[in-house]
Amino acid sequence: MELGRYGVFGRAAVLTPERARMIESLGYGTIWQGGSPPADLSHVAAILDATSTIKVATGIVNVWTADAAEVARSYHRTEAAHPGRFMLGIGVGHPEAHAAYRSPYQTLVNYLDVLDAEGVPEGRRILAALGPRVLKLAAGRTAGAHPYLVTPEHTRQARNILGPGKLLAPEQRVVMEADPAKARAVGRPSVVKPYLGLTNYTSNLQRLGFTEQDVVGEGSDRLIDALVISGDGATIARRFEEHHQAGADHVAVQLIAGPGADLDAGFSRLAQILGLSPAS
Repeated sequence: MELGRYGVFGRAAVLTPERARMIESLGYGTIWQGGSPPADLSHVAAILDATSTIKVATGIVNVWTADAAEVARSYHRTEAAHPGRFMLGIGVGHPEAHAAYRSPYQTLVNYLDVLDAEGVPEGRRILAALGPRVLKLAAGRTAGAHPYLVTPEHTRQARNILGPGKLLAPEQRVVMEADPAKARAVGRPSVVKPYLGLTNYTSNLQRLGFTEQDVVGEGSDRLIDALVISGDGATIARRFEEHHQAGADHVAVQLIAGPGADLDAGFSRLAQILGLSPAS
């Protein structure tokens, strides 16, 4: 499934159907609904209804909160209404968030088994994958992987594990601010809460070479600068190109902005920086 070179990642409150139309007009290829969308996929349907060509993906449906059989029914309903425009992203979430969080790998396998039985094609589902084991599962049973809160180095490692021919679509945060101190002030909260309190993410960051001191408290400047790109247009464009050079097929942009910021202007400026062509 072709997602385009760049997409936009955000929660339903930000990625409204109205904003989705604007994002589509700027030339982005995919909208990623973040958070843990309910099994009925109602917001996905609303975005698809409001647009005409842009793809929509979930980033991600949580296996602990969304029943697999109901998700499969929602997938088929969505596919029937908008053929070829929906990618089902699924993941196991975080042990800190779910009291039932046990045997996450096997739970994910069981979830995929249900999707198989319900006829959801492997090529139309993608896994939230950080570590080697789940990346290998993504390669074997889905279209590929959608890593979150990662660096181009993780993208390189993920591509080596996935192998050729599998979709790799990492998320990348960006703050449209040239001053480093101001950029960190905007970007740091989006990393600290909740992600520096979640072992799945802190363990992955330490696998990438960050120290325990980097990932505690408010996070080091080194960590924030690595996870939230900012600077002038050339600097921002270079980070996204680094993901592609490391093996990404698609990068999901998460625009981080302060209170009262003009998000539409931010998405428009970023589209220009990334060299997107407005939809005709």
